[in-house]
Amino acid sequence: MLARTGAMWRRKGFGCALTFAMALAAGAAQAQELDRIRAAGKIVVAHRESSFPFSYLDDNNRPVGYAMDICMHLVNAVRAQLKQPELPVEYLLVSSASRVPDIAARKASLECGSTTNTASRREQVDYTIPHFISSARFLVRKGAGIARIEDLAGKRVISTKGTTSLTEFRRRDKELSLNAKVLEADDHAAAFNAVVQGKADAFVMDDVLLFGQRALAAKPDDYEVVGKPLTIEPYAIMLAKNEPAFKALVGDEIRRLIRTGEMQRLYAKWFEAPVPPTGVNMQMPMSFLLRDSFKFPSERVGDLEE
Repeated sequence: MLARTGAMWRRKGFGCALTFAMALAAGAAQAQELDRIRAAGKIVVAHRESSFPFSYLDDNNRPVGYAMDICMHLVNAVRAQLKQPELPVEYLLVSSASRVPDIAARKASLECGSTTNTASRREQVDYTIPHFISSARFLVRKGAGIARIEDLAGKRVISTKGTTSLTEFRRRDKELSLNAKVLEADDHAAAFNAVVQGKADAFVMDDVLLFGQRALAAKPDDYEVVGKPLTIEPYAIMLAKNEPAFKALVGDEIRRLIRTGEMQRLYAKWFEAPVPPTGVNMQMPMSFLLRDSFKFPSERVGDLEE
């Protein structure tokens, strides 16, 4: 009995030691991103060029937008954690195609744009709590006779490289035997310009980005957003995998923004009021999906098929 009890305690002692060792290892791993930032003496923020109004360049070539404002709050949370209130910010321009590999390679600590949280992307990167929920639709010229996805049979359909909208349209194209000619653009502005110039019949992308491109056009009334939603797209700030302490830090800050109402004020600033460079107003009240998601903020989302 005593021998068996001694053996049991030895096993428990070994288990406790193993747990302690694992905790130490986890603690070391958790500090990695913050240690990198501290050692570099700066934090690198990835941004987009034309993801209006989330992340785009203003007339002074500075990255601005809804996602950029959120990320500056996250930067300030990192500054407070490191006790470095003047920690410099360096910006890294990324595209739809480069954003995931650049974050996976830790070229930037945060990617601030219009990136959808999906299962396949989470194999390479991680995400914070969604700050927007969109759905993929089509932007076309008015009078083009296109109102449904079926109207795109044999048409030229363009999207931005590396987007979930492009992946989903390819799947629907095959499923519906549309035989559409699918084109790819380097960014959202280039895709929209293809429709403007008559090089494409439709631009498939998240509806909020389509409305943004339309709002920036010389003649917005020449274009319309049509079709039933193809997807539900939860946008979130992207960060490297296996950084639990860094993820917890930025996650807590986003929860604070939601809890205090600051996130809702940022939304109103960018979607319900005039914004630079032209003073356009998106006139997009917050959707019930986003409002509901803010009631119980979580990085867990329903996944798209990719």
